[in-house]
Amino acid sequence: MVYATSDGSMRQRLRVGMVGGGRNAFIGAVHRLAMRLDDQIALVAGALSSDPENAAVSAAEIGIVPERSYADYREMARVEAMRSDGIEAVVIVTPNHLHAPIATPFLEAGIDVICDKPLSTTLTDAEALVSLARAKNRKFVVTLNNTGYAMVRQAREMVAAGELGRIVAVHAAYIQDWLTLPIDAEGQKQAEWRTDPARAGQSAVLADIGVHAFNLASFVSGCQAEQVFADLFTAVPGRRLDDNAHVLVRWTGEARGTILASQTSPGHYNDLSVRIYGDKAGLEWSGLRPEELRFSRHGEETRTLVRGGHGASEESRRVSRMPAAHPEGYIEAFANLYRDAADIIRAHRAGEAVDAARAAQVPDVVDGARGVKFVAAAVASSSAGGAWAPALFP
Repeated sequence: MVYATSDGSMRQRLRVGMVGGGRNAFIGAVHRLAMRLDDQIALVAGALSSDPENAAVSAAEIGIVPERSYADYREMARVEAMRSDGIEAVVIVTPNHLHAPIATPFLEAGIDVICDKPLSTTLTDAEALVSLARAKNRKFVVTLNNTGYAMVRQAREMVAAGELGRIVAVHAAYIQDWLTLPIDAEGQKQAEWRTDPARAGQSAVLADIGVHAFNLASFVSGCQAEQVFADLFTAVPGRRLDDNAHVLVRWTGEARGTILASQTSPGHYNDLSVRIYGDKAGLEWSGLRPEELRFSRHGEETRTLVRGGHGASEESRRVSRMPAAHPEGYIEAFANLYRDAADIIRAHRAGEAVDAARAAQVPDVVDGARGVKFVAAAVASSSAGGAWAPALFP
């Protein structure tokens, strides 16, 4: 399983397996699309469902041979670790409560991990995964995929280069409307598990979309959350977990800001945004217009920077696939994350130096743990009736 690089050399595709993501699972199909886009990854094994029959049928539909379709992820970790052509990384796309239990045996078997967010449902599990990944010297990528957009990468570069000056305020929001009605109580599968404390964790809205907003704010600004002051609430009567969250944040470097997450805001299908303001300039990015970045120097007209256009940064050009005005979006951003993850894992497993700049663009187990810490701190703050709670990790 080899592919040709742009310079004509041949490289081995990264062999991966997947846990979860069987038939009719939304996010598993998205991951598979993203990993195929650059043809650097081969999906060769899977435990795609907890139901053995569904696991076998799902594997057959995507071309996994029967002997590498597993009914149990523990068996998959054990057997694949012993094969000479076994998987080098596992992709975990299950409900939240299974992330840590699944990642653990693969790390112990010496297999790298690519895991959907959130990293885990408890801070204890998150800390344990950080320790285990370090002890086993394994790479652990968390698919906070919005970091893969070209103009998000450009925004990060601009902040790091000091174009905004001293960072004063950092805001991010993720607003949806799909849980406005009690579809979870009516048995809608995706809604039902996401609002179940046993599977989603302490918070529904923060674990599902709030961690994306939080990570995006931190990724672009370079700031970490020191303290949070949160109000989490449930708009739909009878729902078991929150569906809205308003969080004040004290960031490192004395910046202030907010994280807003809602899944009951009619008219908003999937509205993710980040705004960073410094003492010299500000910038804004929206997932509804991902090809653009609004940049405003104080006292000057606002400029709209366009992916691939004049003023595009080196990093945004590297991760762009098409010229300006040839639209790129969600799958391409996800694929950028997978392409970088494949390069990092492959280099690490070969004993080669990992490109530090490239690695810094890819959320890892510590970034995932920071998200879990943020959720735990927000829940603690809200449960205390509104009080500042420590949020810094580690």
